[in-house]
Amino acid sequence: MNAQRILVCDSGSTKADWLYADGDNEEAVRTDGINPVRDSGESISGIVASLPDWVPECIFFYGAGCIEPYSASLRKALQERFPQAVVSVESDLLGAARALFGHKEGIACILGTGSNSCLCKGGQITANVPPMGYILGDEGSGAVLGRQLVSDIVKGQLSQELKDAFMEEYQLTPALIVENVYRKPAANRFLASLCPFLSKYRDYYEVQLLLATEFERFLRRNVLLYNRPDLEIRYVGSISVHFEHELRNVHAKMGLKMGEVLASPVKRMMIFHHKSA
Repeated sequence: MNAQRILVCDSGSTKADWLYADGDNEEAVRTDGINPVRDSGESISGIVASLPDWVPECIFFYGAGCIEPYSASLRKALQERFPQAVVSVESDLLGAARALFGHKEGIACILGTGSNSCLCKGGQITANVPPMGYILGDEGSGAVLGRQLVSDIVKGQLSQELKDAFMEEYQLTPALIVENVYRKPAANRFLASLCPFLSKYRDYYEVQLLLATEFERFLRRNVLLYNRPDLEIRYVGSISVHFEHELRNVHAKMGLKMGEVLASPVKRMMIFHHKSA
C-alpha cells in the first residue's frame, strides 16, 4: 500500500513513542507504555484516546506484550480510534529488528525495562530465544538489574556506603520493597526505576561487577544460542543506551561484534515502512 499518512509506535512497558507522518510533515508524541499482557482494555483505550486527531491510512504498532491473544484488545482500541486505518500490531522485537537492520541480517537486541533478542533477516525474525519475563529471564534488563540491586542491598552484598546512599535516595525499607514487588502492580517498572542509582554509582567496583555479570548472562543465555559469531549485535532500549560503555566492555571480553546502540527506534521504523510502501 502506497500510503502517505503513516502512524508508527514503539512501545515498551514504561513509555511509548508515536510518530505520525503526513507526506513530508511529521509529528511526535510520547505516552505511557502499552503492554497488552499487563494492561486492561480500558487502560489501553485511555492512552489511545489521548492521541491527537491524526488521520492515518496505516498504523504500525510495535510493542512489549504484543502477542496473541493479548494484542487483540490493543488492535481493537486502535481501530476504534482510527476507523479509516489499516492496523498492524507486532512485537517490539520485530520493530527493533527492522529499525536496527532493515532488510539485512544480524542479531537485534532490546535492553530496556525488559530484554529480548532475535536473529533477523529480510525484515523478519528468523530465530528467537524466549525472554520469559523478569522472574524467569529478562537477563540484563532494567527490571532484573533493579531486582539484583535491591537484593544485594538488603542481603548485605554491597558496601555500607552504597547501602546508606541507596536508603537515603529512595527511602525504601525491606517491607516497602516487598510491598512494591509483591503487592502492587507493575513490579517490573518499579524495579527498573531503581537503575539510575546504578548509573550514578557506576564507578564503584561492586556496581561494575553487577552490571558486567548481568550483561554477560544476557549474552550467554540468549545471544550465544544463535551460534552466529560472524554477525553484528545491535541494541535498542534505555539500559543499552545508559550503560553502553559497560556493555561494549563485556562484548569485547567475550569476543563478540557489537554495533550501534539506537536511543529511539521509531524514526527508523518509519523509514523502513516508507521504503517498503
